Amino acid sequence: MAEPLQARGLSRLPGICHGFFTRRGGVSTGLYAALNCGLGSHDDPAAVGENRARVARALGVEPAALVTLYQVHSTTVVVLDRPTPRQLLPKADALVTKTPGLAVGAMAADCAPVLLADAHARVVAAAHAGWRGARAGVLEAVVAAMERLGAERAAIHAAIGPCISQRAYQVGDEFEAEFLRQEAANARFFARSSAAARPHFDLPGYVAHRLEALGLAAVEQRSPCTYESEALFFSYRRATLRSESDYGRQISAITVT
Repeated sequence: MAEPLQARGLSRLPGICHGFFTRRGGVSTGLYAALNCGLGSHDDPAAVGENRARVARALGVEPAALVTLYQVHSTTVVVLDRPTPRQLLPKADALVTKTPGLAVGAMAADCAPVLLADAHARVVAAAHAGWRGARAGVLEAVVAAMERLGAERAAIHAAIGPCISQRAYQVGDEFEAEFLRQEAANARFFARSSAAARPHFDLPGYVAHRLEALGLAAVEQRSPCTYESEALFFSYRRATLRSESDYGRQISAITVT
């Protein structure tokens, strides 16, 4: 059974159902055990389909009403009013809807999934925020799209789901330099164990900072580390360091009931 993590703030909103799903509760095996929901993985498509159906049931929607995107670390946002197969949607990194019974989701395996909701306007969104998309403005773009559907940013609650922690996210000096060129204050999101060590980047902290700057009602971090928590989460970085051939993806999704 798929039993997701939940954010306290989103859980209190009337008419909103959400979940940050882990890798537990599915039917996939091997590298993909067990709740792999990645349509782009090399897992058995039938297993992925069953896993996504379990997620849909947990959210109280039909399997076809759980929609995700082909994600490309962009700032592109898609507004949906009906269930639509991924192959018919543009490549993008955020989904917004106000259609009851339609669940919008974000896939991740170290990047930060972000779920957002304005319960009064009954507008919800799911965004995939890796460092590229977050730095380029995907979070600002998804909030703007919600506003175009009637949401008010002062009423939007946002929650950042499981992603890689700063302790596990070693990056290069040029990576840090790019962030500092954008804004010197971004230095707060980098740490070194010694002067000669490579920097470590605080992805959930940076995503929270970008969201908090938008003046939302609340921003919550529900962000256990995907790299360190192998029993609960898939991790692209962990799979890469082990030279594994592929990796699973967990899903985070939200719907208006």
